[in-house]
Amino acid sequence: MPNASSNPASPHAQPYAPPPHARPASKIEPKPAPALRIALAHDWLVGLRGGEHVLDAIARTLHGHASFTPAPLLTLFDARPGLTPAIDALETHASPLNRLPHRSRRWLLPAYPAGVHALTRRLARLHDSEPIDLLLSSSSVAAKAITPPSGIPHLCYCHTPARYLWDQHEHYARHPASALGLALFAPALRRWDTRTATGITTILANSAFTARRIERVWHRTPDILHPPVDTDYFHPDPETPRADAWLSVSALEPYKRVDLAISAAIAAGRRLHVVGTGSQERALRAHTRATARAHHRAGHASDLHTLITFHGRVSREELRGLYRTSALLLFPQAEDFGIAAGEAQACGCPVLSLRNSGAAEIIEDGLTGVLIDHATTDAIARAARELPAIEPDACRASATRFSHRRFSERLTQHILQTARPV
Repeated sequence: MPNASSNPASPHAQPYAPPPHARPASKIEPKPAPALRIALAHDWLVGLRGGEHVLDAIARTLHGHASFTPAPLLTLFDARPGLTPAIDALETHASPLNRLPHRSRRWLLPAYPAGVHALTRRLARLHDSEPIDLLLSSSSVAAKAITPPSGIPHLCYCHTPARYLWDQHEHYARHPASALGLALFAPALRRWDTRTATGITTILANSAFTARRIERVWHRTPDILHPPVDTDYFHPDPETPRADAWLSVSALEPYKRVDLAISAAIAAGRRLHVVGTGSQERALRAHTRATARAHHRAGHASDLHTLITFHGRVSREELRGLYRTSALLLFPQAEDFGIAAGEAQACGCPVLSLRNSGAAEIIEDGLTGVLIDHATTDAIARAARELPAIEPDACRASATRFSHRRFSERLTQHILQTARPV
């Protein structure tokens, strides 16, 4: 005969009562997971450009989230006087290459694998001292090649596979020495670049344009997370009138094609403000004078060179003022994304860019700017002259898709999915 206490149907059965010290199972709160300790890697810290703005947003996300603890930052070169509070708050470890002049970093491309190997060993020692849970790299050249300790996942935010190796060779091989160096070392470095990409757990591309390049050269399919644009700081000022002038904002490097923006402005007789510094500044000033002389010989005014103003590095306030007052931002390069284009749009400024470019993902053709098929002086000048009326509010609304908040929320999701897969 069954025991009455074991038979729920028995009238003598007593319901189970937990001991006095126990809590009902439904009310037991799970113990929160410990914060993830996340090591960072970035190619180099020598200036504040697009990649460093993304690194700053990554660092701020880690500093501001209870589930994350920032661990040291690894980099090939560290020659900063100070970048941003979030980046400068990180403990930083540089490779042995940092003992060499940072201005020579592009000439040291063949030594990058050795520098990365040194950083890999440094990360292993740091992990032995205080374990990490994830390596998060921000890379356009070499940081993605750092190998985390065994069992530690690697999330790479890829700005682009190295342009030196895969694309735009003509822009980097203008100097005979650099052309010779690329000819000698590029094949081996391409193999190294492809091999080191296979060990990355998760790759995030900064645009669909970059994602296609990653699929082509690394044979990996990344997710896409557009970089953040500071839409809180960069916004229109209805009280500030727009002038007739055009604007160029970028590093003064060969692949940025600032030379085309200058030539188009002179050909159209429009004022152009050039913001930025870089290795090509002297060459671009000479290009301005030569282009103006050529137009003068063709019967145009003799003072065309005065249309071009080189501002160098400007403050954020000055930059916002230029975005607010310029009629058009010229962005003719094959850009991976183009934070400057997003900032301009956030200030209500139309943008002209190349259709086959990451910046095309920012611009709505005919609504917030204009896209061209070929980056030539004539194409830029013609499209700029024929630009339809653009509503600043439409530009602003389009830019809000790339806010810091949206970037941080999506990055947090990818970090948790990579470090704690279900």
